[in-house]
Amino acid sequence: MVTKVYVTYNQVHKLCQHAAPRILADFKPNLIIAIGGGGYVPARILRSFLKQPGSPNIPIQAIGLSLYESLGTDTQIEEPGTKVTRTQWLDLRSLEMANLIGKNVLIVDEVDDTRTTLEYAVKELEKDVAEAAEQAGRSGEVVRFSVFVLHNKDKEKKGQLPRRMMEEGRYLAARTVGDVWINYPWEATDIDEHDKMAEQQTVA
Repeated sequence: MVTKVYVTYNQVHKLCQHAAPRILADFKPNLIIAIGGGGYVPARILRSFLKQPGSPNIPIQAIGLSLYESLGTDTQIEEPGTKVTRTQWLDLRSLEMANLIGKNVLIVDEVDDTRTTLEYAVKELEKDVAEAAEQAGRSGEVVRFSVFVLHNKDKEKKGQLPRRMMEEGRYLAARTVGDVWINYPWEATDIDEHDKMAEQQTVA
């Protein structure tokens, strides 16, 4: 039986707060890309902790990726898919993509499960930014991608992140947990019941 772990908004807030000093010191992001939908809330919380006096807020852009697919049953059970599907992406021809050139970009998601989604996001963003840089005549400008997740599941990964990213410490998980099912508060339909379940367990 799969162990379920309930995470509260307060816990998410504190995980972001504790991670922010290292992100500021090691990554120095100019831009945040949130992977929807789980990356939206931690990305917004992080932005508050990453803001420096006298500096503007770090912009947040969003991409949508799905690795889960419905089985088409009445119970609406979902299982991990084998193919990443884009539901939202940055427009290669727009200022969104041009704004990534030469920047430190922090990719934010809620959980690193199989790493398939993160692998796809990093590879595709690197490829698209390189193309945008070439089109803009700025191919010499380096884009430095980093990754932050709230939880990394301690399990064998199907996907891989660039070796250089890992060697340079540009991957940060606020917590490493076992192979459990994590229930985040933004998925709850009854937040009081969700918080009650969280109180009855060990803090994630």
